[in-house]
Amino acid sequence: MAAQCVTKVELSVSCDNLLDKDVGSKSDPLCVLLMNTSGTQWFEVGRTEQVQNCLSPQFAKKFVIDYYFELVQKLKFGVYDIDNKTIDLSDDDFLGEIECTVGQIVSSKKLTRPLVLKNQKPAGKGTISITAEEIKDNRVVNFEVEARKLDNKDFFGKSDPYLEFYKQTDRGWQLAHRTEVIKNNLNPVWKPFKIPMRSLCNGDLEKPIKVECYDYDNDGSHDLIGIFETNLSKLQEASRTTPAEFECINMKKKQKKKHYKNSGVVSVKSCQVVKEYTFLDYIMGGCQINFTVGIDFTGSNGDPRSPESLHYISPQGFNEYLMAIWSVGLVIQDYDSDKMFPAFGFGAQIPPSWQVSHEFPLNFNPANPFCAGIQGVVDAYRVCLPQVKLYGPTNFSPIINHVAKFASEAAQQNSAAKAATQYFVLLIITDGVITDLDETRNAIVNASRLPMSVIIVGVGGADFSAMEFLDGDDGTLRSPTGQPAIRDIVQFVPFRKFQNAPKEALAQCVLAEVPQQVTSYFNTHNLRPPNDPTPAASS
Repeated sequence: MAAQCVTKVELSVSCDNLLDKDVGSKSDPLCVLLMNTSGTQWFEVGRTEQVQNCLSPQFAKKFVIDYYFELVQKLKFGVYDIDNKTIDLSDDDFLGEIECTVGQIVSSKKLTRPLVLKNQKPAGKGTISITAEEIKDNRVVNFEVEARKLDNKDFFGKSDPYLEFYKQTDRGWQLAHRTEVIKNNLNPVWKPFKIPMRSLCNGDLEKPIKVECYDYDNDGSHDLIGIFETNLSKLQEASRTTPAEFECINMKKKQKKKHYKNSGVVSVKSCQVVKEYTFLDYIMGGCQINFTVGIDFTGSNGDPRSPESLHYISPQGFNEYLMAIWSVGLVIQDYDSDKMFPAFGFGAQIPPSWQVSHEFPLNFNPANPFCAGIQGVVDAYRVCLPQVKLYGPTNFSPIINHVAKFASEAAQQNSAAKAATQYFVLLIITDGVITDLDETRNAIVNASRLPMSVIIVGVGGADFSAMEFLDGDDGTLRSPTGQPAIRDIVQFVPFRKFQNAPKEALAQCVLAEVPQQVTSYFNTHNLRPPNDPTPAASS
């Protein structure tokens, strides 16, 4: 699965108190950026300009990189004092470097770190600061449009009109949006719709926009009712009291009919340009992603002491549960400022009463189920494993409802602050067949209204068809009573698909949908990033 580039990010770099390597003058620094997304291979992204005689340079040249939420993108910033004209940096004085990830930069607004030498000792008092800015035009145009007295193109009944909006390009007209079809109506009122501004006119208010009105036919031979041209500047003059009105002209009809006036009038009641926030707007604006882990301790995993068990930890210190925790956790942890992750087990008998529990803290501390970092989750799992008896059944709903309780409180805080302060991601790792399917469907449908996503990783070789059913990619998930999920919040991935793939591939696949799930939730609820001065989008 190819990673989806979420966006492009521009990195600005400055340094302070660099080492002075020049006698009689100051260092002439340059910064080089290297990137690594897998293994040990670093490649050069680019270099800044060289700044003459300066120990605290602000580099004018920016680095532009593709940003992927679902990858750990390692960066290395190296600073050199340039003393010659060669491209090779090995013959220049090294002033220090840092390693970090793109996730760390975008989640900290401005990342400042001490520079270190190749031996990891401090490079004097030298520091480097990196800020990130998303390159985008994330404005959308919200439309409310109706029409009247459209030509009737049908012998039986009336026309079934729809509109197509086109952007002008060097290669001709490019379709930007098609509205819904309104059946059997010559005076249609279309549902409000939105078109990204770059799709409509590349942000140019005067760029021509063509609108074509058609009568829909099932066989695909749609009849043209009429056409008009305008631009966003004219469309924005629309208001409910004085709509922007455009005559639909059908040239063939106009040439044939002597007293032809028009083929109907399209009336734009509202046309508003608003800012729609992106995933990075939320992350860089202070939204926290809270990560929770749920681990399946049911008997079907097999005795952890037996090498056949999915919980058996190999001499190398691994099993599929640990690999899934590391893979997903290493990406997510950059977006959580306190790096404290609650971790739970389900389906085991736990001490001291040996009652079956479907949501017990791995550290056995209900008052404080948090683990410090992903390493803390791994350590808690290792300590917990020999202390519990694997049992059953496989119930997901308690842990989903547990996280949903916190997400519900966050939703109230979000709406009180009118800001997107928190979002929750629950990772469930399981070996298979779910017992409480109806309760889980209910829990997911309820959670679809909340700021949360559920990632399910299936380990082992069981039949995972029920999990595929929970992942709404094939259609809308419904509760047993028929209530639909408001949005698709579940992503299911079988671990076996990734057994022989690079270790980054699993995280790439399970996290690919999270940015879109975050933005669709917050934009739908008109919530802006906590540290954003611009008003929220009105839709």
